Amino acid sequence: MGTGTGIGRVRGLGSAKEGAHHWLTQRYTAVGNLLLVLWLLFSLVSLPGLDYDSVVAWIANPLVAVPMMLMLVSIFLHLRLGMQVMLEDYVHDKGLNFLCILLLNFYAIGGAAAGIFAIAKIAFTGTAE
Repeated sequence: MGTGTGIGRVRGLGSAKEGAHHWLTQRYTAVGNLLLVLWLLFSLVSLPGLDYDSVVAWIANPLVAVPMMLMLVSIFLHLRLGMQVMLEDYVHDKGLNFLCILLLNFYAIGGAAAGIFAIAKIAFTGTAE
């Protein structure tokens, strides 16, 4: 890498070709979250009651369980993307940045998996216990 010209100083420091995909994915998940949360709110308002048995019976319906799982995945993906950008911008130590992003990935995957498991348990057994 040369130091005599401007191009020599910046060679190898260009775009990683990942930023646009990351940005677009975050926008797509934002739109998906908006639509799925609106669906959730309208669905809950249309229920005859919000007691335990009514909500469990509602979630046990596959036409409800699948969008709920999609909403969880979309929300946790959106959370992971946004937090990753924040960590990359504000955590400058490379080792600490790696650890924070690793923990963030574990949290996002674990949270989504726990939510999907809870919905699947209700959908397949008809109970949340």
